[in-house]
Formats: sequence, structure tokens, C-alpha cells
Amino acid sequence: MTYQETCEWLFCKTANFEHQGQTGYKASLDNMLRLDDHYGHPHRDFKCIHVTGTNGKGSVSHTLAAILQSGGYKVGLYTSPHVLDFSERIRINGAPINQDYVVRFVEEGRKQFETIGCTFFEIATAMAFKYFSDEQIDIAVVEVGLGGRLDSTNIITPVLSVITNVSLEHTQILGKTVEQIAFEKGGIIKDGVPVVIGETSPESRHVFESLAQQRHAPIRFAEDEQEMLSATLMADSSVISYKTAHWGTFNGELYGNYQIKNTRTIICAADVLVGLGIVKRQKKVVKEAFAHVSELTGLMARWQTVSTSPTVICDIGHNIAAWENLGKQLAALKGGKLHIVFGMVSDKDVNGVLALAPKNATYYFTQPSTHRALPVERLQEAASLSGLSGDCYETVEEAFAAAQKAARKSDFIFVGGSNYVVADFLKKGV
Repeated sequence: MTYQETCEWLFCKTANFEHQGQTGYKASLDNMLRLDDHYGHPHRDFKCIHVTGTNGKGSVSHTLAAILQSGGYKVGLYTSPHVLDFSERIRINGAPINQDYVVRFVEEGRKQFETIGCTFFEIATAMAFKYFSDEQIDIAVVEVGLGGRLDSTNIITPVLSVITNVSLEHTQILGKTVEQIAFEKGGIIKDGVPVVIGETSPESRHVFESLAQQRHAPIRFAEDEQEMLSATLMADSSVISYKTAHWGTFNGELYGNYQIKNTRTIICAADVLVGLGIVKRQKKVVKEAFAHVSELTGLMARWQTVSTSPTVICDIGHNIAAWENLGKQLAALKGGKLHIVFGMVSDKDVNGVLALAPKNATYYFTQPSTHRALPVERLQEAASLSGLSGDCYETVEEAFAAAQKAARKSDFIFVGGSNYVVADFLKKGV
């Protein structure tokens, strides 16, 4: 098979939550444990940091990887979903997995994958662990795919667990309440392994404290600590200037109000890693990592400025917790008019997100190229109930072209609502 044929087999011939939704999800670690045994438990060959949460886990994972890289480690990074290509999910020091390795891994294992009935994510996770082992990395940052307790990544015993936050998401799988979802995400807390919690509610905090106590896991709540002294969004340079108690002053290239909470989580996690002897308290390392996280790790689509005149920004935020920040940030933009190219998938809280979207904008409603896409006519109808207006476009490309045509040089164009909308947009190389 070619690399393209291999990816098509992975995406189309296996159960895949990202394309199919709930029917593509398997709530069991049985297959993963069989694969792990088959490959000789490769994840035991390197240290791991395990990251979950409703929002921010991608930014936190990439930045922690950048800190470790800047500190001289050979770092594996496993994240999902990808934006443009499957190989983005599995990286070593920012470089995507070799395409020949992907082809060879699938060709050699395909018969077993089909016999076991492996899902896409189980295969991808096994591939990541085997690749990291073969390449003899020092440490991996492993992002949970969905939830935590029954996620395929949860066969590892990390040196540190990180839970960014909890809010209602994937309620058909993880539970209908914050407490239930916190329990699922708290499933990555392991016996005796320290855990950092980014932000909490009274409901989730109680769950995490209880789980940590049961498992004798040292727990720290980043929001309780006084490490971050100030954070200032520098609009003229699109960076955030941070002042901290022990890591000095540094600039974060990841822009957006929500990144301040992520940074609080990251520096708390870094402090734990110092205590474990994995990271040295070197201000230059943190400064380098925060300033160049995208270059170091390949991160994209987090309040990413794609072009100027007009300013074009994209972001993959797709749920209520993300839009509580994105909506405010978009509404606060100063200068020209705001144009929003917007689409969602059908299993999200569409009405909840639309209620948070800014009303002082012209919308270009569309639908991403995935089976989970919410039909654009239904999106427009739901948006009208929240006081949002705009025309419908069958594809993201058409919607963006219309926004470009309408926008003046001083205006803003935002593309988002779903990872898949941003992917369709960036694939066109705009």
C-alpha cells in the first residue's frame, strides 16, 4: 500500500469515533492490552506524561513537549485529532512520524487488527508507542483521545498526570454530569503518581480529591497557586507577556485569553517535573519553549493568524467551554468589521455554542467534510434563534471565499466552530 492508501484504510475500514461518532467508540481497554502485549509493551521503554481535559489539553501537551525539548530531551508527542495529515499525531522533537513507518506498521499488523476488531484510535496509539520505543525517545507527552479511564492511552503509568479542566462534553459517552465526566477523566490518576489539575468546579474538585486520595497520588491545583503574577495580552505583537514568581518573565506565542489558564497549568506541571528531577529550573528553557512552541512541536490552529489585510484567524475551539473565551475575544476585537466562517459537527452542544458567539458579526454558515457535520441549513436555523444572521455555503472553501470578497483590509475574518472546519480551510493553503 502507499501512504495515502494506508491512511484511507485506517480512516475508512476501522471503527473511527472522529468520523462516525459514538458508533466508532469502544469503551474498553481489552483490544489495547492485547496489542500492547503483542508489541512487547513498548510504552515501558520511556517515561510518559499523560494529559486529559475538556479544553486546553492540546496546547498544554505541546508546550510541555516544547519545555522538555528545550531542556535537551528526545521527546515523543502523541496528540489527536490531526488538522491536515495523520502523521501530525505522532511526532518526535516536532518531526511527524515517517510515512514509510506508518505503511509498514499497518501492513505488518493489518491481519491482527482485523482479527481483533481494532478501532482507528487503538491502532494509532499502538503505533505511537511502538514508534517511540523503536526511536529510543527519552520521554513522551501523551494526550488522551476521549475521556481518560477507558481511553486507549490509559495503559501507561506516567511520571505525571495532568487534567486541564472539566465541563460537559461527549455526554452520550462520558456521562450527563460534571461529576461523571470528572470521574472518567480522573481515570488517568495512577497509584502514587502526582497529578496536576488546571481548573475546577466544586463538583469536579471533589471527585479529583477523592480519586487522588484513594490512589495515594499527590495532587496540586494550579488555580490555587500564586506562581503566575501577571499575564498581559500584547495586541500589537500577538503574544502574551507572563510574569512569574520562579520562572521569570517570558512571552507566550499562543495567543488568546484561554491560554492564560493553560499556562498556569503548564508552569505548575513544570514545577512538579522539577521536583521529580526531570526538568531543571532554567528560565531560558521555559522562555524558549513558550516563545517557539509551534515551531518546536508543530502546533497549529490555536488562535492562529493565517494572514493580514484583512486579518484571518482560525481556532479549533468547538464546545461551550472554549467559546466562553472565544466569544468574548472575538467580540472585543477593535478596528474593522468581523466576519465569521462557521460550521459545527452534530454531536456538540450547537445551541450552547451559538448563544456565546458574538452578535456583532456577519456569518458565513457552512459544513465541514465529515459524516458528523451538522447540515448547514440546520446550523443557520439554530443560529437565527440566537440572533445570528448570515448566508449558507455548501463548503468551507466557498464560505471563506465569500467572506474574503466582502471583507475590507481593516476587517477580521475568523474561521472555526470545529476542528474539521479549520482542517478544510487550511488544506486549501489559504
